[in-house]
Amino acid sequence: MGLPTAEQLKNCFVLSASITTMYQTISLIRIDERTKIIDFLAGEEIELVILENRDWSFVE
Repeated sequence: MGLPTAEQLKNCFVLSASITTMYQTISLIRIDERTKIIDFLAGEEIELVILENRDWSFVE
């Protein structure tokens, strides 16, 4: 099983806290074992990816 980096975990926590303060539900957080990218789905339209180096971006 692929584990996230410490930096990814920190960013995931911060993003989770930010999204829930906007009263959005978090539907899914998972890591792709091949690419080591975290997929993050929240609310009805929010999709993010968190890269191994902690950078994150919205998916359009």
